[in-house]
Amino acid sequence: MTVPINNGHNGSSGETSPPAAPAHGFGTLAVHAGAPHDPVTGAVIEPISLSTTFAQRGAGQPVGAFEYSRSANPNRASFEAAVAALEHARHALAFSSGSAATATILQSLPPGSHVLSVSDVYGGTHRYFTQVAQAHGVRVTFTPQIEVDIAAHLRDDTRLVWIESPSNPTLRLVDIRAVADVAHAHGAQVVVDNTFLSPYVQTPLDHGADIVVHSVTKYLNGHSDVVMGAAAFNSDALRARLAFLQNAGGAVPSAFDAWLAHRGVKTLHLRVRESSRNALAVARALEASPHVLAVHYPGLDSHPHRKIALRQHRDGLGGGMLSFRVRGGRDAAERFCQSTKLYTLAESLGGIESLVEVPSAMTHAGIPRDQREAVGVFDDLVRVSNGIEDADDLVRDVLQALEQAVAPIATDTDTAAAAAEPAVSAGIGESNGNGA
Repeated sequence: MTVPINNGHNGSSGETSPPAAPAHGFGTLAVHAGAPHDPVTGAVIEPISLSTTFAQRGAGQPVGAFEYSRSANPNRASFEAAVAALEHARHALAFSSGSAATATILQSLPPGSHVLSVSDVYGGTHRYFTQVAQAHGVRVTFTPQIEVDIAAHLRDDTRLVWIESPSNPTLRLVDIRAVADVAHAHGAQVVVDNTFLSPYVQTPLDHGADIVVHSVTKYLNGHSDVVMGAAAFNSDALRARLAFLQNAGGAVPSAFDAWLAHRGVKTLHLRVRESSRNALAVARALEASPHVLAVHYPGLDSHPHRKIALRQHRDGLGGGMLSFRVRGGRDAAERFCQSTKLYTLAESLGGIESLVEVPSAMTHAGIPRDQREAVGVFDDLVRVSNGIEDADDLVRDVLQALEQAVAPIATDTDTAAAAAEPAVSAGIGESNGNGA
């Protein structure tokens, strides 16, 4: 699958080179890639193909490109064409979830393979790496600073290097090109989880990555009504391997989910631009607040990896996600999330609505505390997914929730200070006997 606007199916020529540069801008591709007009009715929006099987002219001679919907479906193929176009990839596969995409990639490795991963990854990815991958002979090593020590961790049997950039939930960035150059010199492939940014902000294949993965549930779909995953890449051999495993394991999305996700992709650039603008406004407000210990947002000049964002991200955008540490520990973090009026306390991210959560108690609760804190996931950390509401409203909501989150702390401090003061004279006390 190259990057034309019309829909198409992937070949198996063995090519691994990237497709030609797209002839259209991102917004045009988002609207038109994989979305030809219906040749029979002229419908500008593709119909949902719910058929599980497709007629054949003769034995082993399907009428068109489809035989059975677990293997391929028209809606899934159209969505895959769109993702491939947006990620500047030759191929894309849609999965039943982001976790299914991760599992299929790991299952494609030979038994006994070694994987090197950044430490601060999504909790579900960490769970698969530490509790499932070993069952089929894959071992995973985690490192907090992969650009610095990648060479020290690579082994003869290292087959894959796994990156999240930005990472979840501390928003650390990785220089993809620097890691890819070292990994490729050792014969390892590089996977980048691009869920937090979407292809509108970052296209990892252009920076040397071999595979891009997404939880489509998040920004690609963008409306919190679909659970799906996707992977995009250039290798025909890899497509054949992953498609075989996907078909054998049945990790496929429904036609309706693929149709919904494709509809979501058409407005991806509009949504991500607005959520990035909102996140920057909120991040600046948080950074100025005395109630906040630290703000993690790659759109801020204070972010330690801001130079990477300027190099890897479209227009230096920071995306719609941020996290911050609130004064007062776990209790204050929970109070903040329960005090917001526009932000909903819930897991997930990347939808049109704004969400907040406490990773240590929710998305990353399955990671041992010492491992969490080693990469900055403290009990006082709040993760924020900024939606497409008005920025001023989101800033006001965050600031009022902060005040409520720290109010009990201030009250406790005042009470303690009052108790420590010397007792007043009886005369003064008597003169205020009827005070309020």
